[in-house]
Amino acid sequence: MSSPADLVIDVAGVTKRFGSKTVVDQVDLQVRRGEIYGFLGPNGSGKTTFIRMLCGLLTPDGGSGRCLGYDVLTEQAAIKRHVGYMTQRFSFYEDLTIRENLDFVARVYAVPDRVAAVDRSLERLGLQHRSRQLAGELSGGWKQRLALAACLIHSPRLLLLDEPTAGVDPKARRDFWDEIHTLASEGLTVLITTHYMDEAERCHQLAYLAYGKLLARGTVPEVISAARLVTWSVSGTGLHELAGRLRAQPGVEQVVPFGNTLHVSGRDAALLEATIATVRLPQHTWTRIAAGLEDVFISLMDRATDNFR
Repeated sequence: MSSPADLVIDVAGVTKRFGSKTVVDQVDLQVRRGEIYGFLGPNGSGKTTFIRMLCGLLTPDGGSGRCLGYDVLTEQAAIKRHVGYMTQRFSFYEDLTIRENLDFVARVYAVPDRVAAVDRSLERLGLQHRSRQLAGELSGGWKQRLALAACLIHSPRLLLLDEPTAGVDPKARRDFWDEIHTLASEGLTVLITTHYMDEAERCHQLAYLAYGKLLARGTVPEVISAARLVTWSVSGTGLHELAGRLRAQPGVEQVVPFGNTLHVSGRDAALLEATIATVRLPQHTWTRIAAGLEDVFISLMDRATDNFR
């Protein structure tokens, strides 16, 4: 159990409505200092709205709690000064150079000794040799580095990253995550939303939000174990036809292609095995496997109710 002093985020019952729709519904979350907390869920699940409430850009309609020791309802201006927020879209001036963009952000935050701060930021993210390049000329990976450098220039205590690696190549993603783990080891707390399961597995803790409701949280093993999902892998010929036969059968909750195999999953082990027995053919090899994070999240998504229906 974490002591209050360890908690960078400690909120309960956080709720946000837009008109008649509740897009974040009584979410509780605790995040410790130096922790990388992955926030996952389908598009439209309320992840971005929740992040914006944490960093003071939106006011919750319900709930209470603190972020960085400040009240999320009444001390939003103080929270903003100590948070670095990286949005989904590149939001810097494309007709300014990297250095000019960082200098502008440093001015906004009134960073002391601005020139030195910009130099440190350029060096940390490997941007020195591109400092005079226009932001609009950068590839996705270099834009990502600029965005992260800008988030860090005022030495925040909390980093909120909203799908920061969307659209960048695997090498850039790996370099980005190496930097995030380095920052966490130095005591910076990170809350990150992602759709990539390999990135989710790099987080210390996970929370899964679907249509405004928090459905699961914990470490990767804890989330997988709590789902109680039984998964079989089947290989062989005619898998597409087999998948069609299996869907909607008793005990089968999902049938998902994984390369040259199918993953067939459900929560009732006995019922699932009984159904599998009715479709077994000599050309197929069935193997019970441990459910993976993607199996679990697809299952959670399938069972969630869309709050906009």
